[in-house]
Amino acid sequence: MIHLLESKGIRVYFIAEDNKNVDAFSIWNNGQPFILLNTYKSAERSRFDAAHELGHLLLHKHGVPRSREAEEQANRFASSFLMPESSIIAQAPNTPTIANLIRLKANWLVSLSALVYRLRSLNMITEWQNRMLVIEINKCGYNINEPNSISKESSQILSKIFNFLKEEGITSSMIAKEIGISFKDFNKLTTGISEISGGNTGISQRSNANLKRIK
Repeated sequence: MIHLLESKGIRVYFIAEDNKNVDAFSIWNNGQPFILLNTYKSAERSRFDAAHELGHLLLHKHGVPRSREAEEQANRFASSFLMPESSIIAQAPNTPTIANLIRLKANWLVSLSALVYRLRSLNMITEWQNRMLVIEINKCGYNINEPNSISKESSQILSKIFNFLKEEGITSSMIAKEIGISFKDFNKLTTGISEISGGNTGISQRSNANLKRIK
């Protein structure tokens, strides 16, 4: 999902995982679309957040306020984008259960909750079935710890940049020190990409940041 967004010119960045007050957000800045994702969420939920923010960028570009209606529109967009109606109808079980939905959600790389939401939006389950499934999801803790979770996605743009800098002798720990944050924090903000680019994870002291704006 992140690679798709980047291939279309959307710049994707990440929020520190200890900031749980913001799931994700998106903005247009001088004609350039940006999406910021929180890294603390599961890979499936992060994919949905990315599609949700894409919905905002497309549907609410011209200043529609982030109202409850706008959020629901973005949710419906993300749900339809990640789980096309035709494939859901073709593969959904006649009698959905938590067990068979856990197996099925891998087809779309979405969370269990997102799949239940999509089934309800397509009227493939009743409101009572939806309520019972949501209750069971919460009871099992699957609303927090996603069952059979997939690996988290990462930015291909950042990976290419870091690998290029590494060839120039610039490591991730050097970048972290230059901008005045610990390597640990830097690694969180880049969703682990810095780990493949080398660097000393022991760096923890902040330096006087020498920041420059890059385009």
